[in-house]
Amino acid sequence: MVKKAFESIKTALNDAIKHASGVKGGVKKLHHPEKIDVKALRKKMGMTQEEFSETFSIGLGTLKHWERGDRQPRGATLVLLNVIAYNHKTVLKALSHSTDLMD
Repeated sequence: MVKKAFESIKTALNDAIKHASGVKGGVKKLHHPEKIDVKALRKKMGMTQEEFSETFSIGLGTLKHWERGDRQPRGATLVLLNVIAYNHKTVLKALSHSTDLMD
């Protein structure tokens, strides 16, 4: 089992080294979400900070930091914001149905 894990890690590291060196193959397409102007997105949706914060489960303080430019969203949150920017109506629709999935 340890040998199998080692081989898997070794393969992944070799793929990463090849990719960093510019060699194609091994690593699948990397996605780099674009930076989002959160304030502009929120205003485009016609939401207050409180509404946006509550709707997307983002801390109000965090949202204010993003809008002031003190911090930038990253990771999964940045992906979510890109999806919201792409099609906020679908995201809102999915969120309204998410409670149905809990039953």
